[in-house]
Amino acid sequence: MSNISLNPLRLKLARRRNRMSIKALAEDIGMTARMISNYENGHAEIIPYTTAEKISNSLGYPIDFFCGNDVEELDAAWVSFRSMKGMTASIRDAALSAGSLALLFNEWLESKFTLPSSQLEDLRIHSPETAASVLRRQWGIGDLSIGNMIHLLESKGIRVFSLSENNKEVDAFSFWKNEIPFIFLNTFKSSERSRFDAAHELGHLVLHKHGGPNGREAEAEADKFASAFLMPENTIRTHAKSVFTLEDAIVLKKYWKVSVAALVRRVYDLNIISEWTYRSLSIQASQRGFFKREPDSIERETSQVLSKIFLALREDGIKKNDIAKELNIPTRELEQLVFSLAFIGTTISLNEKKTVSSKGNKPILKLIK
Repeated sequence: MSNISLNPLRLKLARRRNRMSIKALAEDIGMTARMISNYENGHAEIIPYTTAEKISNSLGYPIDFFCGNDVEELDAAWVSFRSMKGMTASIRDAALSAGSLALLFNEWLESKFTLPSSQLEDLRIHSPETAASVLRRQWGIGDLSIGNMIHLLESKGIRVFSLSENNKEVDAFSFWKNEIPFIFLNTFKSSERSRFDAAHELGHLVLHKHGGPNGREAEAEADKFASAFLMPENTIRTHAKSVFTLEDAIVLKKYWKVSVAALVRRVYDLNIISEWTYRSLSIQASQRGFFKREPDSIERETSQVLSKIFLALREDGIKKNDIAKELNIPTRELEQLVFSLAFIGTTISLNEKKTVSSKGNKPILKLIK
């Protein structure tokens, strides 16, 4: 084969996913930056196969990946990042590229399975606190502690994927695509922080789908929503009294499955404790290292939908490499999107929850909370 047809969007995606600049890629394969720029701008769609091999080896993507159809290029303006503080353009673009790969994978999943449809409403007319209460009521949760946030979100039609960015700059992000809500959670975070991030992104999805405040104001609203959604006011007031100690917080956090810091903040925001007590408890928590390592940390939550899907696929002899090959993406990229569930021989019992049945030629995946 002497030449191949190069898709410029796919080249840009793979380069950004690797957090490489145009100059760095050019130097790595012995070309000029201008030539790589021409490739990405579609000015040289037919390239030598030997050049494609160099690009493939440098970026770690199969050559066939660069020859596929256009991929969805996520615009940063569409995406709600959990935090922008300290985030460089390369880190942001790498995360957005992971989102584009997830869209490819989700399209593949929906061609094989019928996934839960979205059950999210636009709640922007409400305050964050009220919106959290309304959504809890709509979903039949009441004031109970949420057993598993990811399972709950998936049961309501939200597609939840993991990020393995190995840095603290990208906490989480979310977006809507074709009326389907997506949430991405960084597995580098603690279990409690990941739950809060999931609730925070849920807040963005229901409060900011059709616009609204930007930047810090939007983040503050999502934080208030997350706090109220995970720790409803009525039951917090029942258990937390004005004489509130750090030991009280350690006991109660196990029930709500949140961090000590998040619980102390919630108690303060509800005016149960004074500002002096809040500051004192925060100092104590810092001195005991709770901001770096959570006491009595909970088990990390993972995807129930993907667990069931991979169980069904394994029964049909379909392995991780088969999926990656069909998508023409590196196996590592697939693994990083799915909480590594497909590759660790999931031991979770699914006997009473597995409801993957057949309807025509397309299995139906139903989720039980």
